[in-house]
Amino acid sequence: MAKSRTWGKNIRYRLGDDQLESSFTGRNLMILVDMHQQCELGTKKANKILSIRQSVASNLREGTLVFRSSIGKGKGIKNNKDICSASEDSMRGALFHNLTRCLQLVTASMKLFDPLLIESKTPATVVLMLSSPENEVLAKACDALYKYASKGDENKVTLLGLGALEHLYKLISHEDPLVRRNAIMVFGIMASNNDVKKLLRELDVTNSLISQLVPEEDVVIHEFATLCLAHMAVEYTTKVKIFEQGGLEPLIRLLSSPDPDVKKNSVECIYHLVQDFQNRAAVRELNVIPPLLQLLESVYPRIQLLALQTLEVISKDRETRILLGENKGLDCLLKILENDEFSDLHIETLAVLGNCLEDVDTLQQIQLTGGLKKLLSFLEVSTVPDIQKNAAKAITKAAYDSEIRKIFHWEEVEKFLLSLLDSNSDEVKVAASQAISAMCENLDSKCVLGLQGIPQLVHLLSSNNEEVKEAVVTALTNLTTASPRNASAVAEAEGIKPLMNTLNAQRDGAISNAIAVLTNLSLQEPSRVRIQSHGIMGALVGPLRSTNSQVQSRAAFAVAAFGCDADARTELRNVGGLGPLVELLHSKNEEVRRNACWAVMVCGSDELTAIELCRLGALDILEEINLSRKRKNKFSEAALEKLLDNNLPQKYSRMGYLSSSNIITNGFYDCGQIKHGGKFLSLEELSKQELTDRRAIIFVNAKPQENVVVEKVQDVSPPVSRKGSREKIRKGKGKKEEEKPKEVIQVTPTVQEEINLENSLWVPPVDLTLMDYINDVSKTILPLTTTREQVVALAQFVADKMGGTVEREQLHNFCWELDMSAIEFELKSNIVPIGKIKRGTFYHRALLFKVLADRIGIGCSLVRGKYNRAWNEVKLVEYSPKGLLLPPQDSPLDIRMKKKSGNKMQDVLAELREGSEKKYNSGTGWPSFSEAYGTCGRDESNTNIVRRPDNSLGSTRTEVVCKQKSGRLDIALQLGPACTRG
Repeated sequence: MAKSRTWGKNIRYRLGDDQLESSFTGRNLMILVDMHQQCELGTKKANKILSIRQSVASNLREGTLVFRSSIGKGKGIKNNKDICSASEDSMRGALFHNLTRCLQLVTASMKLFDPLLIESKTPATVVLMLSSPENEVLAKACDALYKYASKGDENKVTLLGLGALEHLYKLISHEDPLVRRNAIMVFGIMASNNDVKKLLRELDVTNSLISQLVPEEDVVIHEFATLCLAHMAVEYTTKVKIFEQGGLEPLIRLLSSPDPDVKKNSVECIYHLVQDFQNRAAVRELNVIPPLLQLLESVYPRIQLLALQTLEVISKDRETRILLGENKGLDCLLKILENDEFSDLHIETLAVLGNCLEDVDTLQQIQLTGGLKKLLSFLEVSTVPDIQKNAAKAITKAAYDSEIRKIFHWEEVEKFLLSLLDSNSDEVKVAASQAISAMCENLDSKCVLGLQGIPQLVHLLSSNNEEVKEAVVTALTNLTTASPRNASAVAEAEGIKPLMNTLNAQRDGAISNAIAVLTNLSLQEPSRVRIQSHGIMGALVGPLRSTNSQVQSRAAFAVAAFGCDADARTELRNVGGLGPLVELLHSKNEEVRRNACWAVMVCGSDELTAIELCRLGALDILEEINLSRKRKNKFSEAALEKLLDNNLPQKYSRMGYLSSSNIITNGFYDCGQIKHGGKFLSLEELSKQELTDRRAIIFVNAKPQENVVVEKVQDVSPPVSRKGSREKIRKGKGKKEEEKPKEVIQVTPTVQEEINLENSLWVPPVDLTLMDYINDVSKTILPLTTTREQVVALAQFVADKMGGTVEREQLHNFCWELDMSAIEFELKSNIVPIGKIKRGTFYHRALLFKVLADRIGIGCSLVRGKYNRAWNEVKLVEYSPKGLLLPPQDSPLDIRMKKKSGNKMQDVLAELREGSEKKYNSGTGWPSFSEAYGTCGRDESNTNIVRRPDNSLGSTRTEVVCKQKSGRLDIALQLGPACTRG
C-alpha cells in the first residue's frame, strides 16, 4: 500500500493504481483506520485478479506475469515478478499453482478490513478512538495525543475540553504496557497546565501514579509519572495525598535511578513535598540525605540545583542538620564553594550553610575544621551581590543565638558586614543592615559596629530606597538602645536631621524605628535640645494619627520622652497633637494604650495642657479605663491622678477632695459636684450662661488683671473697695491725718463703655477683697510659731469673714442663700468671687480656709460632704509625754463656732478632732469618729469632750460638747461604732 499526502484541506490516499480522495479539516493527526470506501476498492481489485483467466494465453506468450496485492499485514504477494522461460508445460503448472494461491488470498481478503494509514486534523476523532477495544489503536491514539499536547498549552486546553483526561485515566492502569506507557506520557506532559492539574486532583490520580513507580516498570513510565507528580505536588492537598499514600519512599528510591530525567523529576517532586513540615520529618526518617548528596556530584546542573534547594529546605530542622554533618555534607558544600566551576551553585550552597550556622554544635564543628574561616574568606573576596546578600541573611538568622554571636565576634564578622554597606546593591545594604541589627545583641559587637559603622549608617539614611531606610534605621535603633556612647555618635555624625526626615517615610517600619532612635537620643540633654529645635512635637503629630500600632506606640512613647520640657508641651498643644494623643487612649492594643497613658501623665504636668486634655475628654476615657480590670494599668491611674492634680476645679467637682498637696491658685472655681457622665464646663462657658437660681459658682482670683488701670478717686461708695484699709486706723497717726478723705481704689477698664461687651472676651473678675484677706493672714497668722496656733487663728479669721459663728439651733435662721442671690443679681452672673461672700455656710468657709492656708503654707485638705457640708483636714505634729516628736496626723477641722454666755465670742473657733485613725464614714456628710482622742476603754476623763443629755428636739439625745469651752461639736453629734472606718 502506497500513501500520497498533500498538505491542506484535501488528503489523497492511493491504493495500487487507483486514487481515493478524502476531505478533512483540523490539525495534522496520523492514525490507521478501516474505511468503507477502501473495502469496496479492495473488492474491485479482487475481481480484476479473477479476470486473469481470460488472458492466460497472452501472458504465457509474453512469458511474464506481474501480480500485485495489498491484502493485509504481509500476507499478500510482495511485488515479485515471476518470469517463466521454461517449456509450456512447466509454465502451465506454475501458473496453475499461482492461480490457486491467488484465489485463496482473494477469498481471505474479502472477509477482512485492510488497516490503512490516514491523516486526521480533528483531535476529537482521536479522543473518540481512546474507547477502542484494540490495544494497537489505543497505543497509537495516546502517542498521537502526546505529540499534539507537546506543541503548546493551547492544545492541552483543547484536549481538556474534549474530555481526553477521563479516558486517559482509565488507560494508566491498562494491562498493555505500551498503552499504559503512552497514557502516562500524556498525563506527564499535560500536568503543567493549572486547569489540568485541578481535574487530575478531582480524578485522584496520585495513587495510580504512585503504583507505577515500582522497580519493574519501564523507565519511561517512571519519568512521566514522576513528572506528573512533580507538577501536582505544588498544591497542598496533593502533598498530603502523596504522603498518606506512601509516595515518599518510591520517590527517594528513584533518586538513584540511572535515568537523569527520572532523577530530576523525583528530586523536584521531593522539593515541593518538603515544603510541608510533616514531609520534612518523613524524608529524614527515610534517610534522604545520602542520595541528595550523591546528586550533588551529577553532571547535570539542574539536578544539582534541585538537590541543593531541597537540602536548603530540610536543613531548617536541627535533626536534619545533624544528619548532614554526620554524612560529611558540610565538607561537600564547602568544596562546592571552593570550586569556581560551580559558581552557579554558590548561592544555593550558601543558603544551606546558612541554615547550618543556626545550630551551635554544627557551627562549632565548622569552626574546628576551619570551615568558618574558609567561608568568611570566600565571602570577603566575592563580588556577586546575590552571594553577599545570602551570606548576610545567613548571619542574620544565626546571630539570634548568643553563643553563635560570640563565635561570629571571635571571627570578626563585623568587618565583613561593614564592608557590605559600601556595596552598590540596595539588597546587599538591606541584608547587611539587618545582620548588624542582629549582631547588636552582643555588647562587644555593638561597640565595634557603633564605633565604625554609625557614620556609614547615617549616610545611608539619605537613600532613595525606602527598604534601605527601614533596614538602616532599624540597625541604628538597636545600636543606640541602652548605649549612650552610640547615641552620642549618631548626634556627632549629624544624624538628627536625616532621622527627622525619615519621619515622613512611606514605610511604617522606618517611621517607628526613626522615632525610637530619636527617643534614645533624647536621654541626653544636648541631643534632646537639638531635636526639639527641629520641631519634634510637630513631626510626631502624623505618627500619632497612624493606623499602625507600632508607630502609634512609639510616637506616644516619644511624646512622653520629650514632654518633660514645658516648651515641648506648649508646642504639642499648639500644633494640635493632644487630640490624636487622646484618641490613642481608645486603642485596643495594650502597648499603645499604656504609652498613651504615660504621655498624658507627662503632658498633664502642665496646667494649661492638663486643662486642654480634660477638655478633649481624656479624663472620661481614663476613668472608663480604670473601671476595667483588664485595661487598667499603673500608667492609666497615674495619668488620671496627674490630670486631676493639675486641673483642681475638675478634680474637686469629680472627686470631692483636694489633698494638702493640691494648692489652690488663681482661677480655681467650685461649681459643685458633677453628675456621672455630665460635662464639666469651663469658667468661660459658665460665664455665658444666663442668671439662674441654681447654686452659685465660687471663684478664686487674687491676681490683678493686666488690662485694667488702678486709679485713686475720692468717693464715699466705690463699687469695689478695700474694706480692710478703711476700717483699720494705725496707731500713732494724728487727728489731721484721720480727717483726710479716705482713698479708695477704683478699677476702670481701658476700653470705653460704649464697646459692645458681647463681642469682647470674657475676663475673670478680680477679687480685691481676697487679696486683702491674703495680706492680712500673711501679716497676722503666718508669724505664729506652731501650726496648731496658725490653724486656730486662721479658723477664727475665716469665721469672722463669713458671718461669725452660728448656733446649731439657729442654722435655719442663718439666711446665707438670700445674700448669695443678692450678690449674683448685683454681678449679673452666676460666678461669685469668694471675697464677695459675707455670710457663708460650710462649703464657703472650708474653701476660703483652704485658699488662705495654701497661701501661708499650712498643709490643708478640702473634703466635700453631702447637703452643702464641707470640712478641712490639717496635719499636726504632736509631742509625746517623753518629748518625742510623733509623726503628723490628719485632724478634721470644723469652722463654725458658737458664742459663750456673756455675749463674748468664744476664742477657740476651730475644734481639732484628734485621733483621726478612729474616723469612719457615717453617711451624714460630717466626719465621724468611733471614739474621742484620749479615750481608754470607756474612760473619757482624759479627753476634751463632755457628754450631756439634749431634749431640745423633743427626743432625748446625747450631746457632745467641748470640755474647755463648752462649745458643741457639731461635726459628730454622736460617736459611731468602734469597728467602722470611713
